[in-house]
Amino acid sequence: MTTALRPMPADSLASWIVSSNEAYRLSRIAAGESPELAAKRAADSNAQYFPDGVPLPLHQVFDVVDAQQDGDTVVGYLWIGPQNDSTTEWWVWDVEIDEAHRRKGHARQALLLGEAEARALGAASIGLNVFGFNSGAQALYESLGYGIAAVNMSKKLD
Repeated sequence: MTTALRPMPADSLASWIVSSNEAYRLSRIAAGESPELAAKRAADSNAQYFPDGVPLPLHQVFDVVDAQQDGDTVVGYLWIGPQNDSTTEWWVWDVEIDEAHRRKGHARQALLLGEAEARALGAASIGLNVFGFNSGAQALYESLGYGIAAVNMSKKLD
C-alpha cells in the first residue's frame, strides 16, 4: 500500500464541501448539540472557510489516494490549513477515510503527509479536534504525537 495526497479536483470540490459539511453537522449532533445549533455552526464554518465555494488561501483539500501499480483509488480526503489567521499555527480541519479502506494505514499516512505539506508552507505546529465519541481516531492521533490541548465536556440535563 502506498498512500498519497493529491489536490482535490475542482469538479469534486463542490460536492465534497456539501458532504463534508453534512458530516460535520451530524458529528456535532452525535456529540450532543441540538440539531439547530449544529446546523448553524456547520453553515457558519462553511461560509467562513469556503467563501464563494473555494478554500481560503493556504487551505489545502486533498484526495487521499491508495496508489497501486494497477491504478489509483481515492480512499478519503484530508483538509488542512492555517488556524486563527496565523501562517504558522495549522489545523487538520477534516480527515476521513472511506469505511471500506479503514484500518489499512491510510489515515496515518495521510496525516503524516499533511504534516509535511503544512511544514513546507510555513507551519510550526498543527492541531486538530476529535469528538469524544471517536475513540479510534483519538488513539490514532495520540500514536502520532498529538496531545490534549483542551477538553470540553457536556452533560444533558433532563
